[in-house]
Amino acid sequence: MKRVERLHALSEMLRRSGKRGVSAERLAREFEVSVRTIKRDLDALENSGAPVWSRPGPGGGYGLATGAPLPPVTLSPAQAMALMAAVSAAPDAPYADLAAAGIQKILDVLDPKTRERADEMGSRVWFNALPSSSRAIKSALEEAMAGQRVIRMRYTAKDETTTSRDVEPVLFASTNGQWYLVGWCRLRDAMRWFTVARIERASVTKTACSGHTIHEVGEPPANARPVLTKSG
Repeated sequence: MKRVERLHALSEMLRRSGKRGVSAERLAREFEVSVRTIKRDLDALENSGAPVWSRPGPGGGYGLATGAPLPPVTLSPAQAMALMAAVSAAPDAPYADLAAAGIQKILDVLDPKTRERADEMGSRVWFNALPSSSRAIKSALEEAMAGQRVIRMRYTAKDETTTSRDVEPVLFASTNGQWYLVGWCRLRDAMRWFTVARIERASVTKTACSGHTIHEVGEPPANARPVLTKSG
């Protein structure tokens, strides 16, 4: 049985065990592997986001909390490599760090042969690792966008003029290799595009945005499209 298949079956067995749980020894016998292997698999499941619980002592064991997510997704080596390449090539993209952490959870539950093949394919893909913006700045922008809070930032324009301003974030946009924060600038009382790399300092305020929408930004380029969680 391949590791991905075993992880799938293991999560189902934990789910069926309910509140009773099941011991690592019993799991090892069921899957004909060592207890050490089972514990590594349990760690992998937990790292992938599965709500695995454990109860020590006599009569203890492992189980899966009610409402657990679906078993880990099976990826081909090419799919795994494509995810790694996409995140590596876009370190300045919004939520890039969270994406990298999510992909790592998926990679951790791949069977060793698939992971090895994905790593080998990844060594054949090079990218230009440009310096990225400060993690603190990106975190502030992401938090402000998600919570729709006004962000206070220090910004240097192309003409080297530096200003401090409050901005209501509306959307992130990427064009010509640059990431922008598009938002309502309270200093200029207008919608503005701010190059993320030119933001020198940023902090999230407690002030809620007043409700400016993406429709106020204007017509997007013909080839522009939003990031969606589903195709079509």
